[in-house]
Amino acid sequence: MEKKKLGIIGGGTMAYAIAAGALAKNYLKAEQIIVSEPDAEKRGRFEACGIYAVSDNVRAAENCEYLLFCIKPQTFSAVAAELRGRHLPALISIMAGRTVSGICAALGDSALSVARAMPNLPCSEGAGATAVAFYGCSREEKGFVLGLFSAVGAVLEIEEENLNAVTALSGSGPAYFFLFLQALVRAGVQEGLSLEQSKRLALQTCKGGIAMVERGVPTETLIASVTSKGGTTAAAMERFKQEDFEGCIARAVRAAARRAEELSE
Repeated sequence: MEKKKLGIIGGGTMAYAIAAGALAKNYLKAEQIIVSEPDAEKRGRFEACGIYAVSDNVRAAENCEYLLFCIKPQTFSAVAAELRGRHLPALISIMAGRTVSGICAALGDSALSVARAMPNLPCSEGAGATAVAFYGCSREEKGFVLGLFSAVGAVLEIEEENLNAVTALSGSGPAYFFLFLQALVRAGVQEGLSLEQSKRLALQTCKGGIAMVERGVPTETLIASVTSKGGTTAAAMERFKQEDFEGCIARAVRAAARRAEELSE
């Protein structure tokens, strides 16, 4: 079997988003990808794109130039046992909490090239945020990994020690945003708007706010520009202060970061 450019172990949502993004941006061709996934239905999604899909992790690992782990960190030990001692290509991992040293130890090779990445769900829309830390990677290997994740959004190179913070912020962050949006929509309904009206206004408000921040205006300045003394926004901001809104967010991010740390233990 001719070696593929990219092998993927795990055929879930993120794996599909990355593969589909690479195809959409013409970064890779379907025939350059092999995916290993035990679930036939999930394999079918890849096969519909022309991607070769199998249920054999070893076959995928030994027939690619780069191997991407898109599995839950709790599943890695079993997969590593299958691959341990085999000659492996450069590795890419999106497993939360699994350190480079832990990955190499589990696979029985401390000399592996490893890129640890933390993408997020908006990668499925080509609007993801991914942070990557490299270990023992050549310039060519770094270039491939950065190009792969650039196909599904923005990429930032960081140190591995900061990946748990990235996991807690941008990796888990979409859920925080969805929760805020859901709460804002429900609050609008409680005040008398229809669900459709509230959803449309809340979503556009979020879009507009992001556009203003992207212009480079400090958030403090933007908040002040909306908040008139004694006005409606001031009343809401005072309630947020009383409820320790910022502190709640900080504690939630800390909880996510701590969980990422626990997964690496």
